[in-house]
Amino acid sequence: MNWNGLTVGYALSGSHCTFAEVMPQIQRFVDAGADVVPIVTQSLMTTDTRFGTAAEWRRQLTEITGNEIISTVVQAEPLGPSKRLDVMLIAPCTGNTTSKLANALTDGAVLMAAKAQMRNGRPVVLAISTNDGLGLNMANIAKLMVAKNIYFVPFGQDDPVNKPNSLVARMDLVMEACEHALQGRQMQPVLVERA
Repeated sequence: MNWNGLTVGYALSGSHCTFAEVMPQIQRFVDAGADVVPIVTQSLMTTDTRFGTAAEWRRQLTEITGNEIISTVVQAEPLGPSKRLDVMLIAPCTGNTTSKLANALTDGAVLMAAKAQMRNGRPVVLAISTNDGLGLNMANIAKLMVAKNIYFVPFGQDDPVNKPNSLVARMDLVMEACEHALQGRQMQPVLVERA
């Protein structure tokens, strides 16, 4: 697919253990010619973890994309009227973000951007990363699976023995899932084995 001239809203929610896995995927979009707009939750902006500092993740995002980070509701709101994004990807998409999206809660930049994208009838692609995907959050995932213009990156259990409820998307498939979504199709199979 030709990504030249397309704008990808690449949103990251607070699954800090997944950030190192998604940074190369952001680079793939840029290398393919897409304009990538980084959108982040407050967690990424302010939280240092054993997986890296907030400052380092912010530096990587701006360096890779060449764009300023959208991190507030006020900054994200204009994405709706401007129709700036051709596709929006939330990768990683935590159980918290999944739950809020499924229940129409808008309390941060990522959810405001998703709401703006849905308002415009444009695709939102979710790459879930949640320890509760086969627990209480399964209801929210199911709700989103049948929602119009919402698509999923194929996902599976990442550690069935030690974390039997945990589901994580195949982050190496985010670009392909977005290509399908731009064509109005869900990438198949949705449920995959994770190595």
